Amino acid sequence: MWLNLGAPATMWYLCFFLYVFVSIVDAENPYRFFTWNVTYGNIYPLGVRQQGILINGQFPGPDIESVTNDNLIINVFNNLPEPFLISWNGVQQRKNSYQDGVYGTTCPIPPGQNYTYTLQVKDQIGSFFYFPSLAFHKAAGGFGGIRILSRPLIPVPFPEPAGDYTVLIGDWYKTDHNKLKAVLDGGHRLAFPDGILINGRGPNGASFTVEPGKTYRLRISNVGLKNTLNFRIQGHNMQLVEVEGTHTLQTTLSSLDIHVGQSYSVLVTADQSPQDYYIAVSTRFTSRVLNSTATLHYSNSAKPVSGQPPSAPTTLDWSLNQARSIRTNLTASGPRPNPQGSYHYGLINITRTIRLANSAALVNGKQRYAVNSVSFIPADTPLKLADYFKIGGVFTVGSIPDTPTGAKVYLDTSVMGADYRTFVEVVFENRESIVQSWHLDGYSFFVVGMDGGRWSAASRQQYNLRDAVSRCTTQVYPRSWTAVYIPLDNVGMWNLRSEFWARQYLGQQFYIRVYTTSTSVRDEYPIPTNALLCGRAQGRTP
Repeated sequence: MWLNLGAPATMWYLCFFLYVFVSIVDAENPYRFFTWNVTYGNIYPLGVRQQGILINGQFPGPDIESVTNDNLIINVFNNLPEPFLISWNGVQQRKNSYQDGVYGTTCPIPPGQNYTYTLQVKDQIGSFFYFPSLAFHKAAGGFGGIRILSRPLIPVPFPEPAGDYTVLIGDWYKTDHNKLKAVLDGGHRLAFPDGILINGRGPNGASFTVEPGKTYRLRISNVGLKNTLNFRIQGHNMQLVEVEGTHTLQTTLSSLDIHVGQSYSVLVTADQSPQDYYIAVSTRFTSRVLNSTATLHYSNSAKPVSGQPPSAPTTLDWSLNQARSIRTNLTASGPRPNPQGSYHYGLINITRTIRLANSAALVNGKQRYAVNSVSFIPADTPLKLADYFKIGGVFTVGSIPDTPTGAKVYLDTSVMGADYRTFVEVVFENRESIVQSWHLDGYSFFVVGMDGGRWSAASRQQYNLRDAVSRCTTQVYPRSWTAVYIPLDNVGMWNLRSEFWARQYLGQQFYIRVYTTSTSVRDEYPIPTNALLCGRAQGRTP
């Protein structure tokens, strides 16, 4: 016998039933499986034969396409004659720094063996990339794009594009990566790169086909080793829509500065005469300018590219003003249906201020790079494993100070302690004449301010506390500072590094140990049962 509950009650029960049904159906997020064979192979990106790192025979490697909350099972077979690791730039590894793929968290995959990464792109959308993190492998390839799409019922603040292209740009050396590593190991600086690659190809090597009148998404990542690159398309404007997982205010751009390690999404409409057009990429802030081109090819093209590639901006102020103009779209949904602006970071009290200054110096006659006078040296055991197994003598929490000391540069396995669920301000201070680029694994942070000169407490008066962009890699201009806010809500051992890869290799990095006394899986997942064990962790039981 049915009860007549009336329309409001009936609707409530219907909604409750649907909620329970959807919850049950969505109890297990989808799995995507990948098998990768990592090998050396001949590549010719700048016209000379080089030994490149290939994934499944591809250079660059295959794209990873996923949807928010997907589980990615990536079985990596290392067929190189040396150990190998892959890291996932921008994937936050929620509660799971064991899978981060840097030497401070993960043992390398030995030659001839495999390791299966288990990642979840939890509560993330956006454009990112993966890369080899060990030795100087990044100079040989092994990188590729990562795209995390929104779930079907989550609105995206622009119409679905007709196509979605990964565009990997970066400076490149003709010299073999082992020789580059030997130069650095010998205590010397690297020479200037030889060229720029666009999707693994040199000038005029890459092409992107478009249909007239349609709009396309380009996911552009600077996977290079050192330099800021400017990206532009002849005769076409670009509409910025996303930065490293954050939907942005949709500003129109004629060109875009992309600092090393950064990722952007732009929309481009094929609204010009049917022909081919230059895509131009060039170095910024360098005395010698490297240039490269690709082709935007209309499917009904009546003529090849013509004229000169469009020129890039030349001033630093232009770049700084563009960076400040990149803001979060507060009304757009991110990976969840609630608007991005619903998290009011500007109203949260700062619990700690950390000031980080980069520097360069000779130590024992060899070139080194440092953060707050500490030049990082790897331990004999991944730090996360040493922490888990309580192996003493591997590292000391607090071995890097919170503020610049002005001391001479020295070597140490630098680890900074931080408490779970605190809210910190980090100020990157660049007192050198280079453009610096900093990346933090495990997190996105709010870029609240940047300016020239020295930072002081008064600098906070110019912070953007409303719609600063949230991202994982930020630039610091020469003799300037950049301030970020970070909610430390992800337990683990997380690498903070310069994306200037020779500097990272020679010590400009450290680890932040975000700690809680809780042992609940709500805060951190247990060590993987298939974890590789090395160093002093070898032979122990996970």
